Amino acid sequence: MLSLFTQGGTAGAILILALVIASGLYLSRFKLKGISLGTTWILFMGILLGHLGLRVNPTMLSFVKDFGLILFVFAIGLQVGPGFFHSFKKDGLPMNLLAVCLVLLAVVTTYIIHLISGEDLGTMTGIMSAAVTNTPGLGAAQQTLVDATIATGGSPEKADAASAGIASAYAVAYPLGVLGAIAVVILTKSFFKIDLDKEKKKAEATDDAEANACRIACKVENPAVFGKTIHEIVGSENNDHLVITRMMRDGKVFFPDLDLPLKEGDKLLIVTDLHHKDRTPILFGEESSVDMNEWITPNPQLINRRLSITKSKITGYSLRKLDIRRKFGVTVTRILRSGVQLTADPDIILTVGDSIQVVGTEEGINQLAKIVGNQPESLQKPNLVPIFFGIALGVIVGMIPIRFPWMPQPLKLGLAGGPLIVAILLGHFGPQLKITTYTALSANLMIREIGISLFMAAVGLGAGETFVSSLVGGGYVWILYGLIITLVPMTLVSIAARVFFKMDFFKVCGLLSGGTTDPALLSFAEQLYGGKIAVNYATVYPLTMFLRVVAAQVLIMIML
Repeated sequence: MLSLFTQGGTAGAILILALVIASGLYLSRFKLKGISLGTTWILFMGILLGHLGLRVNPTMLSFVKDFGLILFVFAIGLQVGPGFFHSFKKDGLPMNLLAVCLVLLAVVTTYIIHLISGEDLGTMTGIMSAAVTNTPGLGAAQQTLVDATIATGGSPEKADAASAGIASAYAVAYPLGVLGAIAVVILTKSFFKIDLDKEKKKAEATDDAEANACRIACKVENPAVFGKTIHEIVGSENNDHLVITRMMRDGKVFFPDLDLPLKEGDKLLIVTDLHHKDRTPILFGEESSVDMNEWITPNPQLINRRLSITKSKITGYSLRKLDIRRKFGVTVTRILRSGVQLTADPDIILTVGDSIQVVGTEEGINQLAKIVGNQPESLQKPNLVPIFFGIALGVIVGMIPIRFPWMPQPLKLGLAGGPLIVAILLGHFGPQLKITTYTALSANLMIREIGISLFMAAVGLGAGETFVSSLVGGGYVWILYGLIITLVPMTLVSIAARVFFKMDFFKVCGLLSGGTTDPALLSFAEQLYGGKIAVNYATVYPLTMFLRVVAAQVLIMIML
């Protein structure tokens, strides 16, 4: 039995990796005042067992580390891809600008410490990745360093030793990276004397103003629309943001036909978005409060149902192109995508996994259901083809050299950056290219957790042999460097967000946790303060994740 740990074969490697991951995940369940280091415990267990002498074949360990990292970043990319470009719109733009500042300030602080202290820039890159709790950045830095070392004539052993040094620095600095980020949030609340009740009211008011879909009732009083059909009005480019779901005429509520001319005094129940809410009464007439009991149609043939898009052939089609209203006599009132309600804009591109809220006759809805699939149970089956094709393309993209005149070696996105970019692009543009990229949230989470667990275990086992000697040999100062890299950028950005951009406290929390890609900070802030912090976290997370990966590689290339 003991030979499994010493023979260096596949069975022994799997056994050691499984023990590291299982024990690390078990320890991650324990929290101190709501704070947990999460999967980082796997890294620490790997370091401990590596220090105690457990070894895995270096080639096998390298494969496990790289493949785990690819699975992790690709799953993240698929998850954030659909909302990546949307995050730059409206209030997402200033938040992402501040997130970019957070990344740049961390890089500048890291480089300044390197110049002052003389600490190796590779080591400082590992410390920076820990200070902002960004594991993919660590993986990107290691991959870049290994590739560059071998490309310049260095031995694989030298490359692995340098990679292990970065991992040791990461492990030493990580705990205070988590605690320092939490301290900034607590101090921000205290310094600005934030009243959570007032902040919640402010945040709720902002959320109401940014809601994706809402109902509004209007009375037809504008002579400009008298005699015009609904199709003539809502089919125009200026008014395609609204959907008329009910009409009341002479006291009768019914589902209006597209070719029905409007009359003075008609009442309309309209679904639109808040950005166009104020313009809708200008188009039709007086707005009134919405009482849904008033709009219940006596027509038993009209029903309201939610359908799931489960047929891949629907991917890439817009509502306008499907022409659902004319073909089936059914109106799409809202679209539910990843838990967010969207207005049924005619030009919105549908994709597998969307749900559409429809109103119409049972026959028409049943016909539509056959077209879109409406078999939600089928969404639980993993769609692996785009995942593995995407990974293959991501690896190719990651290996393409990008040359800059001021860098001695060409920059490569590597096994972290390449798959991440391809996954984001697939997640966003896949529906338009008729590529089904939908992955059930549970499946995505499983891929992501397996990937990060394999990566952490491999990194820990690789760093364990030299970890203690590095720490005793002066590595304890890495803790201070990491704390500075955590505190300085986060403090400056939190002040800027609050003072200059007037962001509410929950946006600041989301910005800081997403800008540092720190799930521990997100969990802590949500548990302690509540609010929609996760939404703001998701707004800046995609861009930040990409920039953190690139920034780590740039620092390594500067070192070389």
